[in-house]
Amino acid sequence: MAASDYEATIGLEVHAELLTKTKLFCPCPTTFGAEPNTQTCPVCIGMPGVLPVLNKRAFELTLKTALALNCEIPDEVNFDRKNYNYPDLPKNYQISQNHLNIGAKGHLDLLVNGEKKRVGIWNVHLEEDAGKNIHGEGRDAAYSFVDLNRTGTPLMEIVSAPDLHSPDEVEAYCKTLRNLLLYLQVCDCKMQEGRLRFEPGISVRRKGAKELGKRVEIKNLGSITAAIRAVEYEIERQIAVLEEGGTVPQETRLWDADRNRSERMREKESSHDYRYFPEPDLVWYRVDEEWKGRIREEIPELPTAKRVRFMEEMGLSDYDAGVLADEKALADYFEECLTHHNQPKAVANWLINDVLRAVKEQGISIADYPVRAETLADLVKIVDSGKLSVAQGREVLAEVAATGKSPDAIIREKGLEQVSDEGALEAAIEKVIAANPQAAADFKAGRKQAMGFLIGQIMRETKGKANAKVVGPMLTKRLAQG
Repeated sequence: MAASDYEATIGLEVHAELLTKTKLFCPCPTTFGAEPNTQTCPVCIGMPGVLPVLNKRAFELTLKTALALNCEIPDEVNFDRKNYNYPDLPKNYQISQNHLNIGAKGHLDLLVNGEKKRVGIWNVHLEEDAGKNIHGEGRDAAYSFVDLNRTGTPLMEIVSAPDLHSPDEVEAYCKTLRNLLLYLQVCDCKMQEGRLRFEPGISVRRKGAKELGKRVEIKNLGSITAAIRAVEYEIERQIAVLEEGGTVPQETRLWDADRNRSERMREKESSHDYRYFPEPDLVWYRVDEEWKGRIREEIPELPTAKRVRFMEEMGLSDYDAGVLADEKALADYFEECLTHHNQPKAVANWLINDVLRAVKEQGISIADYPVRAETLADLVKIVDSGKLSVAQGREVLAEVAATGKSPDAIIREKGLEQVSDEGALEAAIEKVIAANPQAAADFKAGRKQAMGFLIGQIMRETKGKANAKVVGPMLTKRLAQG
């Protein structure tokens, strides 16, 4: 059988560290990069006799996310103990949620290759993060260290329904969810710091089969690229096993990015393996309508609504509006530009065609782009006024990004301002017509391409400074006079 005879079913658990200054149940800081084991206390390292105290802001950030994901919110929420033994979990249990999550039965809408798709959200819950194992160098190293700084960091887990069926859909889901979290300002999504992690669960079955295949979970993928590659590999691996007549066991695997393959970690646990029971050291929390209403007011305009507004109020195309609304930092940059030059289509063109190209080439984010929104708006305004051609504007933009100088200063230094004065252009037009009588005759005979040639010669004569929008009508009028 061919790979096309199989279908994949994929769900995702996404773990997001929340933007709080302190941990979930203690006042220890959550600053990234501190010396190992310097941000700990008896509570987060599980010393006997200590009691947890809930970080209210972490709860509210999770509630905000659940509401934005269209989840149902129960009237009462509690926490559970999830029991397992692992070196970076000193208590041998994790305070998490299992029976009454903060949100459940929600959905997230995606755009996949131009097609709309709705993915179910099974639940959104809050738990404490574990620490970090630091393994010895080399595959044969016989030791590991444990850094407990991360232990107790507020960790929000978003569990999707198994509604995804391809790497493209996984990519769209991960990017859409990441952008939503950034819009909500609940997580900074710095994947290089482990702030956002993905755990896909993948199963494969022959098309037409009623039963799903056994689910294989890939743990702790630290980037969207890694998630896509792991899903692609795992689909191919499971198909190969089935094609050889084997069976795919339910298991947890790790991703080896160096070898671009997954490796078995352990047999996949079921819920009963964790022996969940209500956390006895924490009270239940009542989530009333007043609390939910206050958190709803904190939810900003989200990408879908912003995209519609960009189209309806600003006249942008569906594509342009989608690109600009997709990422909060870019949407904010765009709207700040408009406060200085309220020409949405012109600004959008520069952002999409020039700024984003530079950002991509340099491998940076829009937040790190060296040209401020106000400066870009000033440059677009100058080009729109006719003082610079688009080509000259691009030259100036590159210089602004490289030097930090203002557009006006660069224009003066390079002598780039376009010549629009008809008196100054008339002499150049007469000189070009006199030097190219055949082209002038061709134009009069109806050969339109001659006009382009003559304008090009005028641009050369003026060293590129002639305003083509002014030159065109002047040249046409002059040639019509004979």
